[in-house]
Amino acid sequence: MSHPTEGSGSLDVDIVRGVAVLTLRRPERLNALDVATRLRLARVIRELGTGESVRGIVLTGAGRAFSAGEDLRSAPTTDTEFREAFASFHDITRAILATRVPVVAAVNGIAVGGASEITLCCDARIGTPATEYYQPENGRGITISNASSVLLRRLVGHHAMRIVLGSPRVGADEALRIGLLDEVVEPTALLDRAIETVVGWTPEGNTTALHLALLRPLAEEVEAAFAREDVAAQASWDSGVLTAGVQGFLAAKDPRSSSRS
Repeated sequence: MSHPTEGSGSLDVDIVRGVAVLTLRRPERLNALDVATRLRLARVIRELGTGESVRGIVLTGAGRAFSAGEDLRSAPTTDTEFREAFASFHDITRAILATRVPVVAAVNGIAVGGASEITLCCDARIGTPATEYYQPENGRGITISNASSVLLRRLVGHHAMRIVLGSPRVGADEALRIGLLDEVVEPTALLDRAIETVVGWTPEGNTTALHLALLRPLAEEVEAAFAREDVAAQASWDSGVLTAGVQGFLAAKDPRSSSRS
């Protein structure tokens, strides 16, 4: 059984068998992430990641999508908003990699852009047959973030280039084959399996926190990736390519949207 410990807006927190289940809850917008949600997600992960109150964290989405990534309808329009947007994505990666407990992504549906990147720093990624990974940034004038420039290659090697540059939709079977997913289960079993993974990795008297620090990427490597990604993002922003790409996407979805972006 679970019980809500915190819930408002786009993120719910429940405790199940001593495991914190964080649910992105904005299904009508495919759980798109605005800056406020990203900041709250990082803050909650830091609070729970000490291991003082829970044995691990599971991150998932409500409805048919894990997350559509950045909410482009609240995309940055000023230099300050641009810097805050990218910093808030990086901060989630920092928060996850600093936890003393396992973090498992239960990828219940499509994971787009920045949301798919968030799963890359998790300690395991479990999906269902409906799971898809999609990195559309290259054709939208947006650049990758979350240290995915190193984390994606760390997981899938040479496949990273085509995933980012070609922007294919990577289904569950291929994601499992190339290493984006660690396991694929039926939808009804997804959360239970993710929780069970955390429980199995945190036995009595464990040294899990020490092993997480040994097995995760080095902080120096991650910070160097952030720095390179920030330079690329700044170039995209300064050139106007980012803004044009977002406006083009919104106009294609709704011809009236570009005037509201």
